[in-house]
Amino acid sequence: MYLNTRTQIVTVLYFAKSSELAGTRQELLTLPEQLTSLELWHAIVQRHPRLESIRGQTVLAVGQQYVELGQQVMCLRHGEEVAVVPPLSGG
Repeated sequence: MYLNTRTQIVTVLYFAKSSELAGTRQELLTLPEQLTSLELWHAIVQRHPRLESIRGQTVLAVGQQYVELGQQVMCLRHGEEVAVVPPLSGG
């Protein structure tokens, strides 16, 4: 599953629909220092299973850089921000 056992505390920010589904706008999570973007998504969904309903429309941003869900390995830093950004409606 995870590539190593070192962990980092990150701030996860939830926007729009993801905030509604998670029931919070932000929280601190302890996550492995190295993991794939898909493992990151699964760790978030494990805490908030209702988020799975918007997976296909959601983008993650790590350190203000968008990442695709997949097998790319990321190195998280202590205090890093992870944003869960669902599609925004507008007009």
